[in-house]
Amino acid sequence: MVGQVTSGMLVSYEDYLAAEETNELKHEWLDGMIYAMSRGTPEHARLSANVTAALRSTFKGVCSVYSSDAMLFVRATSLSTYADASVTCGSVETHRVVKNGRALGEAITNPVVIVEVLSESTQDYDRGEKFGHYMRIPSLKEYVLVAQDEPRVEVFRRPVGGGHWTREVAMAGQTITLHDRPIAVDEIYGK
Repeated sequence: MVGQVTSGMLVSYEDYLAAEETNELKHEWLDGMIYAMSRGTPEHARLSANVTAALRSTFKGVCSVYSSDAMLFVRATSLSTYADASVTCGSVETHRVVKNGRALGEAITNPVVIVEVLSESTQDYDRGEKFGHYMRIPSLKEYVLVAQDEPRVEVFRRPVGGGHWTREVAMAGQTITLHDRPIAVDEIYGK
């Protein structure tokens, strides 16, 4: 898990959501423990914006694209987190928490594509433990990792019918395919 534990005691999901509304920084919640998420660099923010724009252009009228402001919830592992971008096709399904008649928060539970922009401090987590959580989302078809230090995009795909996830790597001048639609790597890395 990346980030420092912000409290040594277990915190209910409801209390986490209530605190997250007023926090300046984002936090992950994993089965009662809260972890501070690292702040992004200007390059991380630029790549996140570019990938979200590329996804919006690619999926316009077909699927919904969400920025890093959308919370994701992995029911199987009780992880609540924020990806740099995510995509749902069809109706969005959410985990919504209401307490005393007031909505505390709502997190997407059925993304088909999740994108993380890698950073030096999070890449091991994004490739390992976080990917392990994401693999438990039944709707997830593709997990995308965008490098900051070079134009390199990795796409991990859930095989139809089960089995091991496949991996595709694309560099500058190449394209990736997400949900059967091409996206140029140069579109993600362009200024």
